[in-house]
Amino acid sequence: MSTDVFDLAGKRVFVAGHRGMVGSALVRRLAQEQCTLLTASRAQADLRDQAAVFRWFAQERPEVVVLAAAKVGGILANDTYPADFLYDNLMIEANVIEAARLHGTAKLLFLGSSCIYPKFADQPIAEEALLTGPLEPTNEWYAVAKIAGIKLCQAYRRQHGCDFISVMPPNLYGPGDNYDLASSHVLPALIRKAHEAKLAGASAITIWGTGTPLREFLHVDDLADACVFLLQAYSDAMPINVGAGEDISIGALTDLVCEIVGFAGAVERDPTKPDGTPRKLLDARRMAALGWTPRIGLRDGIAVAYQSFVEGRA
Repeated sequence: MSTDVFDLAGKRVFVAGHRGMVGSALVRRLAQEQCTLLTASRAQADLRDQAAVFRWFAQERPEVVVLAAAKVGGILANDTYPADFLYDNLMIEANVIEAARLHGTAKLLFLGSSCIYPKFADQPIAEEALLTGPLEPTNEWYAVAKIAGIKLCQAYRRQHGCDFISVMPPNLYGPGDNYDLASSHVLPALIRKAHEAKLAGASAITIWGTGTPLREFLHVDDLADACVFLLQAYSDAMPINVGAGEDISIGALTDLVCEIVGFAGAVERDPTKPDGTPRKLLDARRMAALGWTPRIGLRDGIAVAYQSFVEGRA
């Protein structure tokens, strides 16, 4: 692994997917660096359209790319639209990564997901667990696309000498999250359910599954800070985990969300719905050894996310 510092100062940095939760957090964080921020709306460059992407890169010549653009969603969305999750994500990553190579991008950071790892991987999950077992079926389409992105970065590094790296975060949350119950992940869905139940004076909310699966959550602003750190300090073919270092059961998470939101009703479980992977805790020791750890605790992070949700509804 290279230990050379990559200086962002004066660089033209393209955040692909700048309107999403992760992309907007990256824009906020990169605004603190002495770099020129580049973004592209879908009208300017639909990232699924190779010709449009190549034209945009030829015109803007980004020196650094952070590939945060992706079609994302929870269990229901993955199960309902498997072709969209696989095709859209494959096209986005292939087009952007190839365009970065063709136009001499000096550094590219590809954002993966903890769902790339096997369903029954040893816990905490080390980076070496990739491709050592079957995936969780409920989101394998998204996971396969993300694995392809990691392998593209590794292949371009090996064949073309490109400084392309891959970062694996756990479940993310924070300002700008998706609160659509048909497509959201578990934490924003719980925030919305608890808030609406509180307003309606409901006696209970229902969660999917048994409530026993364990999940790790990282605030999106922590991830953005980690990405800037890694752009400067990391260069290796091995993907690197960025984690919070602890997990929580879905049942306990629901209780915490209800407490923060102020919903005092009961929590009912629907065991006919899938639990997904039993546990997903990332081994982030390699990241910690580089000198970075997250700073936003889960309780404080959820409180900020809830405030953002309420302001957005208003």
